[in-house]
Amino acid sequence: MNKNIIYICSAALVGVLVGYLIFGTSNTSTQDNHNHQKETVHQMWTCAMHPQIKQVEPGDCPICGMELIPTGTITNGLAANEFKMTENAMALANIETTIIKNHTASDDGMITLSGKIIENEEANATQASYFKGRIERLNVNYTGQKINKGQKLATIYAPDLITAQQELITAVSLKKSQPALYKAVRNKLKLWKLSERQISTIESSGKVQENFPIYATVSGTVSEVMSEEGAYIEQGQPIVRVSNLATVWVEFEVYENQISQFKKGQQIDITITAYPDRNHTATISFIDPILNIKTRTTTIRTTLNNPDQIFKPGMFVTGKIIGMTTAKEQLTVPKSAVLWTGKRSVVYIKTNPNEPVFEMREVLLGTVNGDMYTILEGVKNGDEIVTNGTFTIDAAAQLQGKKSMMNRIQEERVIPNKTAPGSEVFQKEFLTALIPYLKMKDAFIASNSTKVTDFAKTTKERLQAIKTTGLSRTTIIHLTKSIEELHKISITKELKEQRAYFVTLNESIVVLVSNFNEMITPIYVQKCPMANTNRGAIWISTEKEIRNPYFGSAMLNCGSVIDTIK
Repeated sequence: MNKNIIYICSAALVGVLVGYLIFGTSNTSTQDNHNHQKETVHQMWTCAMHPQIKQVEPGDCPICGMELIPTGTITNGLAANEFKMTENAMALANIETTIIKNHTASDDGMITLSGKIIENEEANATQASYFKGRIERLNVNYTGQKINKGQKLATIYAPDLITAQQELITAVSLKKSQPALYKAVRNKLKLWKLSERQISTIESSGKVQENFPIYATVSGTVSEVMSEEGAYIEQGQPIVRVSNLATVWVEFEVYENQISQFKKGQQIDITITAYPDRNHTATISFIDPILNIKTRTTTIRTTLNNPDQIFKPGMFVTGKIIGMTTAKEQLTVPKSAVLWTGKRSVVYIKTNPNEPVFEMREVLLGTVNGDMYTILEGVKNGDEIVTNGTFTIDAAAQLQGKKSMMNRIQEERVIPNKTAPGSEVFQKEFLTALIPYLKMKDAFIASNSTKVTDFAKTTKERLQAIKTTGLSRTTIIHLTKSIEELHKISITKELKEQRAYFVTLNESIVVLVSNFNEMITPIYVQKCPMANTNRGAIWISTEKEIRNPYFGSAMLNCGSVIDTIK
């Protein structure tokens, strides 16, 4: 992965240099074009800290309160993230575009999947102590060690067992007069997993044994040593975890649009990357009923016999589903069209069929078929995309300050006037969600991650209940982003990670609240310059006094009020 990132960054740097040479001296031709085309030009203003803010007149940034600066000129007819290249630049950079179309994919009824080998959890076992005491000797002390059923794992000094043995020796003399007592004492030792032979030896010898062995109840490979010599352990406390690798699981990730094509009992051909000359056939035994909302995939699983234990957990595999006869329309693009950063994939769309005008689009990739990617989201049938010279196009976007692979600018918010109030219905519904939001903010101040989780869930539920009919696209985007960040906060237990998501959440919350008018109670937009790794972070409060949610008691009063919404 690190090598991929290095290659991408290197290619991007080369692209920027090439773009500079191609586009850096094109001012003269641009001026000529303007002289001929007589386009109307407007001055736009933006925030140096929040470039997503665009305004047609000077003023202050609604997020951080900084004075807006001029962006230069933006030509009518181009959207905020569109940029234009000259025909000469297109030719020098050898830019090629292709109109993408849906096609019916049959692939001879075969779907190829990528997966990996993992431990068979059903065959795993934990070896625990049946009585409390001190481990005098640990016979199994490293992972990967093979053990057999009945093998001694450890020797434990157990005071409770010493007492129980003394009770047994006493009960033997009362065996005839009090048989119930004798039987109860024996059963007590059996519950501690002492064998009949051990109990009989104690009875016949009349001697108390101080140290007792723990024996393995299963065979397998030690995957984790969970105790150590000299340690005191409680009854039921695990000593080692054992994995039986006689069988292993193979898990594959299946995209959302493919799920309907799989069912339990289907056969799948499996090729192990470490043994490419061997093919194995297995049967799908499990399909995860829960979809991963981040990757839009679900897991299917099969089991492989591994008597020689040549299949190691972590190995990569390739699977091909046998007997698939489905045929459906898919949208595919050449691999050369996709720029991939490791976290997101982007393509460049030619938005004007008659002029070299382009815009970046993020896409969600599906399966790979040779030199083609299946696209699940981001582009549609009939779009014209860049298929050659993609890095040069990306360089042009960077030089013109537009969205690019390495420059992820947030959604622009064009403000026609200094006040742009949202609908009264939306404002009323949104303000009800601020009640648990403010409680969540207070939980951050108190560094109480449990309460943060609870209030994040409540805030998310109230935002989800808001009707989006009639709302602007920008409002819907920020509302959706707020719900996504609240979901992340609600499922995260670590306070540090919750605060990181809180930074992004507030960027959208403040944008939404800044458009409200006629507030009953003033809302203060506050900022801590040291939060978010010294990049600064904002939040809102109904109190003017600074109480920092990003640092809590460590830096409770760090920050200042940068705006007041009344």
